[in-house]
Amino acid sequence: MTIQEAQDVVDAWIKTHGVRYFSELTNLGVLTEEVGELARVMVRKYGDQSFKPSDLDKDLADEMADVLWVLLCIANQTGVNLTQALEQNTIKKTTRDKDRHHQNDKLK
Repeated sequence: MTIQEAQDVVDAWIKTHGVRYFSELTNLGVLTEEVGELARVMVRKYGDQSFKPSDLDKDLADEMADVLWVLLCIANQTGVNLTQALEQNTIKKTTRDKDRHHQNDKLK
């Protein structure tokens, strides 16, 4: 699935199964919550915290998909083409950082 196809799938789902998009600000809050849930799973799986019994059934991929879903919603409702945005952002990062990481002694 391309990024544009993902944006289209989310839009079709909202129009078919949802009543409407939440407002942009509400979706920002939802995105923050979803990132927090992703962080909780990651710090327990890869960090030093142990899993609580209530977190044992949490799936990392599902949490990432939740974050992506809300991000796609926000992109759709603000008119952002994430394919173009990612392409432009990659060019920006390449121009800015192409030598920086190779010259960073901490990364050698």
